[in-house]
Amino acid sequence: MGVEIKVEGLTKRFGRQTIWEDVSLTLPKGEISVLLGPSGTGKSVFLKTLIGLLKPEAGSIMIDGRDITKVKEKELYEVRKLFGVLFQDGALFGSQNLFDNIAFPLREHTKKSEREIKEIVLEKLEITGLSGTERKLPGEISGGMRKRAGLARALVLDPQILLFDEPDSGLDPVRTAYLNQLIVDLNSQIEATFLIVTHDVNTARTVPDNIGLLYRRHLAMFGPREMLLSSNEPVVRQFLNAQREGPIGMAEEKDAGELESEKGTELGALPPIPAQLATSDGSTRVSQRLPGTWLREHGVVPPPGSFDGLGIDVPTDEGAGRDEPTDDSPEAADRQPVAAGAPGLPAQRPRRRPYGGA
Repeated sequence: MGVEIKVEGLTKRFGRQTIWEDVSLTLPKGEISVLLGPSGTGKSVFLKTLIGLLKPEAGSIMIDGRDITKVKEKELYEVRKLFGVLFQDGALFGSQNLFDNIAFPLREHTKKSEREIKEIVLEKLEITGLSGTERKLPGEISGGMRKRAGLARALVLDPQILLFDEPDSGLDPVRTAYLNQLIVDLNSQIEATFLIVTHDVNTARTVPDNIGLLYRRHLAMFGPREMLLSSNEPVVRQFLNAQREGPIGMAEEKDAGELESEKGTELGALPPIPAQLATSDGSTRVSQRLPGTWLREHGVVPPPGSFDGLGIDVPTDEGAGRDEPTDDSPEAADRQPVAAGAPGLPAQRPRRRPYGGA
């Protein structure tokens, strides 16, 4: 089972440049979370900070009862054993075959015999759909296969936390779909805590249990998938629906003139919330919530057509005027889904309103 990661007030700078500041979120154990944001907002830096490769200027990262920003190097080394990481390009050794690449962490960090190592490596190759390729070099296989080989290597130490740094980078839509299915199936099998950094909106809309968005050096929002997919916060709405209208421009944020020219522009309707990607065998993941759960708990009306064909009971416009949940409600205490907003973007409380409200 995965472990919870609790981040409080995290700030990272390189010299005078602030990458992000005062980031607070909780990655629930065993769940799949996605971190989005425009290019250059420090998503990969966030992953490196989580694993202790970079030290933040302020804040804490609680993992398995330890604040890794304050532990000594020896203890940090032990905490890192909880992690598996899939890097953007797979990060395989080009001169070693897939077997030796995947066996590397076992030979480096354990005292297992070569017979035990062989059994583990072949098992991980089978899980990732690479059986029979163990003698191939990285240069002899496709980009998608290299990604899966990198994932097999990330799995050999049976991690409780898996970090994915743009796993779909460089993949065509079909291979991305296969990789997304593999991620969901893996989460069901090993029940680890997953964090995926991606730019792929379809992945963000269909794969995770939770979504976060970095923007303007802050965490604009973090919470359950249904919360962000029904949100009307301008930056969240723009990014998750791939729209030009909104605060994000070519240079991360638009200037005053661009924003002024968009005043009065009617935004398109939010697209329907799709069903979450199911496991290959149709089983329910331990961390998976039933469709419409967050919407019903908060009385939020989803966009028309959401969960089409599933017969899901969700709030309608007629029920959109009831009282908001209080901060001491069970949902608020347990999930704490809303993070502080970026400057100019107020943190969103769950609102009981129709999908198209401003």
